[in-house]
Amino acid sequence: MPVSELELFQDRARSDWVRLRTLVTLRWIAIAGQVAALFVASEIFRLQIEIGLVALAVGASVLANLFSTFLFPQSTRLTVTQATVMLLFDLLQLGLLLYLTGGLNNPFSILMLVPVTIAATFLPLRSTALIGGVSILLVTALSRFFFPIVLPGGAEIGLPNLFLFGFWVAMMIGVTFLGLYARQVTSEMHSMGDALLATQMALSREQKLTDLGGVVAAAAHELGTPLATIKLASSELLSEAADREDLIEDIRLIGEQADRCRDILRSMGRAGKDDQMLRRAPLEGVVLEAAEPHAHRGKSLSFAVSSDTEHPKRQPVIERRPEIVHGLRNLIQNAVDFAESAVEIEVHWDAETISLRISDDGPGYPPSLIGRIGDPFVRNRKAEEAGGERPGYEGMGLGLFIAKTLLERSGARLEFSNGMGRVTGRRQGGAIIFVEWPRDAIDPARDRAHGPLGENPQII
Repeated sequence: MPVSELELFQDRARSDWVRLRTLVTLRWIAIAGQVAALFVASEIFRLQIEIGLVALAVGASVLANLFSTFLFPQSTRLTVTQATVMLLFDLLQLGLLLYLTGGLNNPFSILMLVPVTIAATFLPLRSTALIGGVSILLVTALSRFFFPIVLPGGAEIGLPNLFLFGFWVAMMIGVTFLGLYARQVTSEMHSMGDALLATQMALSREQKLTDLGGVVAAAAHELGTPLATIKLASSELLSEAADREDLIEDIRLIGEQADRCRDILRSMGRAGKDDQMLRRAPLEGVVLEAAEPHAHRGKSLSFAVSSDTEHPKRQPVIERRPEIVHGLRNLIQNAVDFAESAVEIEVHWDAETISLRISDDGPGYPPSLIGRIGDPFVRNRKAEEAGGERPGYEGMGLGLFIAKTLLERSGARLEFSNGMGRVTGRRQGGAIIFVEWPRDAIDPARDRAHGPLGENPQII
């Protein structure tokens, strides 16, 4: 799905999050405030205003709320069009009230910012721009045309022209700034929510695949001995029943089916967490497992292993967590997608840390985005215009966000940079991803890692 279509779909979906009851409740609060302001102005301060016309404007909101309450269920979710119409009605009703009560000379004219801010939080850009444009037109009209507020003595209340102009300018800036600011903040919140949901789905999928593989692997491991016994017993029976033609075929069939069961389980079971032998794995084995899907995509993958410990050949036996495997797989996929011909993966550990360095000979990260790598839905205009430079991606940065989130959940620290291009020897270019864990975060039982594994746990 293209980025623009994805954003449009998300905007439509988010408009359906708003219930009719929410906007109706907000309108009742506004009506109560308008009635209270009208009472104070007319009965306490004795201001001369068009009470009848103002009451009609307030009554229009009351009728709209009553119709909305009785004609639609309280759980009704608003579409984009319905929400836009409701906010436009509130904006026009407020504009009419201000027209009848002094225009921009009325201090409550600041409330013209409210519908624009509400629209920016859940409506698409087109609807928000429409409400913002209507708000600007109303504010501009109210600066020139209005019924004046008259004091009990007959004097009109009004701001000096300079103050009125400054207030108009402030309202223009307020409508534009608050609308853009509210939309930007809300958009980032929604993007982060969508990205976290995608991360959770990716982790859940990896967990299911790992658990499924674990069940099969454990079954293959546990059934290996009984299948071997059946095979051995069938071979002995076959040799003893050489003169029984009626039994030879049945015994041979038993042996063949035992072999078939062994082959099926061997082909299905690859990796899992339910088998104690596969719950933990050497560090290099986990990295190789993560890189395996991208090992034959036309790019050269090289691995280097080093250590600063007393026993450099004894690798850490780390936990095979789905978030580690999936996170590393996404990082390696990103390097392979951008690499011209080669990707280098360096694994290193010492007594305190375990680190991984992934470098490629591609163009590297765009300098303008290198500080934002790992944020969801980051797009690079130049990359989009190039087209085809990153196969299988839409330039949204979601894969790196998922990898970064999952690996940080496991205790890792990530750094993204452009290096000297060690794979090719170029002075500039080539992306580098550095991942480092405190050793205790993924190798908490290192003193017992090379001891007995114990009995396989019951699969629940």
